[in-house]
Amino acid sequence: MLGGACTYIALAASYFTKTDIVAVVGDDFADEDTALLALRDIGLEGLERVPGKCFFWEGVYSQDMNDRQTLVTELNVFAGFDPKLPAAYKTQPYLMLGNIQPGLQKAVRDQMPELRLVGGDTMNYWINDFRAELLETLKGWSFLLINDSEAKMLSGESNLKRAAEKIRALGPKILVIKRGEYGATLFHEGGYFSVPGFILEKLKDPTGAGDCFAGGFTGYLASRGVGVDDATHEDMARAVVYGSVMGSFCCEEFGVDRFRTLTRDEIEGRFEEFRKFTAF
Repeated sequence: MLGGACTYIALAASYFTKTDIVAVVGDDFADEDTALLALRDIGLEGLERVPGKCFFWEGVYSQDMNDRQTLVTELNVFAGFDPKLPAAYKTQPYLMLGNIQPGLQKAVRDQMPELRLVGGDTMNYWINDFRAELLETLKGWSFLLINDSEAKMLSGESNLKRAAEKIRALGPKILVIKRGEYGATLFHEGGYFSVPGFILEKLKDPTGAGDCFAGGFTGYLASRGVGVDDATHEDMARAVVYGSVMGSFCCEEFGVDRFRTLTRDEIEGRFEEFRKFTAF
């Protein structure tokens, strides 16, 4: 079924702001998947189609959904991906870079000189095997979204507060450390903010939840028209909550199916639920 970081990020962000994608797919990319992206008014000018098969991943989750085992990874057309930005994209003020080789992330960022907010995701593979390349890339970012184990690996610190200080010194002024079902913590110059995870009655598939968090976080800040230098603590805290909201909805159905029916009213309703169960 349809998946991929770009897909989840774009779908989540599209509920807050006009969203355009840069991605590559094979000739097996289904018309119904294109239709879903178009339904959310996601710009497809940067969607490159090449002969071959799409990237493919298969895995299995533990019973509590906290751990997963990869069974199959096939790069296919993704192996030769060289991101090509349409001219209109290059002047955009907001950029969210999905999990990909740090050098490619930097190449995209370098083509967009008018950015007010730019950041992305990374993973243990890039941290371990492409560290120098990643560190050079992070110098040009205003925010970084990673999980707690990746934060410890990148910083060399087991304490998350000390880890956050070291990571923010690498370039990103804004850091969000995601902790799965236990929520997320925001670190920035003005302090930090934590939000718990949303407790779901039915959890079907956590695949893509972190990317949906990224889409909600970035999409909300873009909708506010703020950048790294003028976003307030409230702006960023709300962005973290909206990110958590989008991640929670993602888990309710398999793949991207929840986005076929999800409405903005439902999103706002769950945002208010977050407000209620975190108030004291």
